[in-house]
Amino acid sequence: MFKDSQAKKIASFNGITLFWIPTNKFKTNSINIFFHDNLTNANASKNALIPAVLRRGCTKYPSIRDISLYLDELYGTSFDCGVTKKGENQIIQFYIEYISDKYISENIDITKKAFDFLMEIITEPVLEDGCFKNEYVAQETEKMKELIKGRVNNKMHYAVERCLEEVCKGEPFGIYDYGSLENLESINCKDLYEHYLKFIKTLPMYVFVSGDLKPEDIDYIKDNLFKIDREEVIDIKEAEIEIAVDKVKNVTETFDVNQGKLSLGFRTNTYPNDEEYYKLILYNSILGGGVHSKLFQNVREKEGLAYYVFSRLEKFKGLMVISSGIEIENKDKTIEIINKQLEDIAKGNITEYEYEAAQKSIETGIKSIKDSQLQLVDFYLSQYITKSEDTPDMVIEKVKNASIKEVADIALKVKLDTIYFITNNEKEI
Repeated sequence: MFKDSQAKKIASFNGITLFWIPTNKFKTNSINIFFHDNLTNANASKNALIPAVLRRGCTKYPSIRDISLYLDELYGTSFDCGVTKKGENQIIQFYIEYISDKYISENIDITKKAFDFLMEIITEPVLEDGCFKNEYVAQETEKMKELIKGRVNNKMHYAVERCLEEVCKGEPFGIYDYGSLENLESINCKDLYEHYLKFIKTLPMYVFVSGDLKPEDIDYIKDNLFKIDREEVIDIKEAEIEIAVDKVKNVTETFDVNQGKLSLGFRTNTYPNDEEYYKLILYNSILGGGVHSKLFQNVREKEGLAYYVFSRLEKFKGLMVISSGIEIENKDKTIEIINKQLEDIAKGNITEYEYEAAQKSIETGIKSIKDSQLQLVDFYLSQYITKSEDTPDMVIEKVKNASIKEVADIALKVKLDTIYFITNNEKEI
């Protein structure tokens, strides 16, 4: 696994896989623990609530204030947790970042303390009458409800998310990261705690340690991960990617807006561990990956139709979305010009400037991953769960080797599935 020496698989046991990314580039080290679950209506909200409740306190540090004071003692160590989705997987992350030992004058073994703290948060929650503390669950449930209700406030992000949810309506990917208000309403302390016990014992765990650590630090982490009470882990299903489009769906939502939000959702029919995926990355960059792209230059600059316009890939589910902010009356004209750009790429009408600028843009973006421990960990986690062994440098090389003809060929696999539009009550569509 992983052909370079940057990310090393240290051990795998009890459904727990431990990786080490050795690097002395940063002044901090980090420990990331990821739990994976299949994205389902039944579990999405419970999985989202668990890190929110656990971050409120553990047996040794039972309140946010206690946690904050302890982290201050550890030279301002950072801790956070949360949930996201990658394709049809729900990923629950617990994360701690702390200063490297070599910048501390006193001998306090900070890696051990940071790891112990993270494990106490995950495995020793504050309990009340045999389940999670009611106050914590009630407060975090209300916060999550407000978060779900508030997703409409950022119309650009909302339009992208809703478009892809409509593309995958009835499929696991169509479930929102935090589940639904209806599911949150039905969760109580007892239900959530029972789910947490299964969560800890049966979900696959991936542990990534990054930084300038000593081998004995890694051994300490590995030995203590062994102590977690585990049962047989669940199987994580692979996302279905190749899906035929019978008829393009049109979905319109109405809000009190002055500017329309137009999103077009596509199925790329390309797997993230396929060699063709690198041609798709280049295709997307030429289409709408920056100021050099066809969409930016033609839809926004030349035709003046959009306040913003871009395209973006969702690699884990094989999706692409084109998103734009437009005057509501320009919807049909904008779709026409977008279709012209798609047709031009399929015909191989790609200029040398578009081709080279797109390659350079991807190279710059991939290289920037190495400047962030969090991004580096996320990159290797993503590669591992998609069964890809390519490193950042290999990704750059493969994108550089993709020809204009190959980019045109990949366009034939990209199929429009859904046109999603946000408009208002006052103007005719």
